[in-house]
Amino acid sequence: MQNNIKHYGTLDASYQAAGEYDGLVVLVDRFYDYMDTLPEAKIIRDMHPDDLEESKEKLARFLSGWLGGPKRYQEKYGPIRIPMVHLHLNIGPEEKDAWLLCMKKALGDSNYGEDFKAYLLNQLAKPAERITEVIENRRSASEKRD
Repeated sequence: MQNNIKHYGTLDASYQAAGEYDGLVVLVDRFYDYMDTLPEAKIIRDMHPDDLEESKEKLARFLSGWLGGPKRYQEKYGPIRIPMVHLHLNIGPEEKDAWLLCMKKALGDSNYGEDFKAYLLNQLAKPAERITEVIENRRSASEKRD
C-alpha cells in the first residue's frame, strides 16, 4: 500500500496544495475580505492603505515563494526579511491574533484539505509570532533608552 500522506514543507508540496499561484490569489482575496469586514480586524485594517491591491499582490507573491513555489516577491521587490518590513507598525498580540483570525477564516472558506489548512495556519503563526516579538523587543529597548 502506498503512503498518500502529503509532505507539506518539502519542495513545492505546500505550493501545490495551495493551488499554486492562482489558489494563493483566491486565498489572499478572502483574507483581505475578512480584514475589511471583521470588527476584530479593524485594528490591522487601519494599518493598510485604502486600496489593498498592492498589499494583496505582495502577500500572494510572498506566499508563493514561502510555500516552495516561484519566488515572485523577490523577483519584483527583492529579498524580504519578514519582521523588518513590519517594524514601522505597532504590532502586538492583538494585531497578530487579528491577522491569524482573518487567515483562519479565509482558509475555512477554501477547498483545501483539513490537514493542509491546519498545517498552513500553524506555519503562518510562526512568522506572525516572530514579528510580534521583534517589534515588542524594539519597543522595550526604545523605552529603556528614554
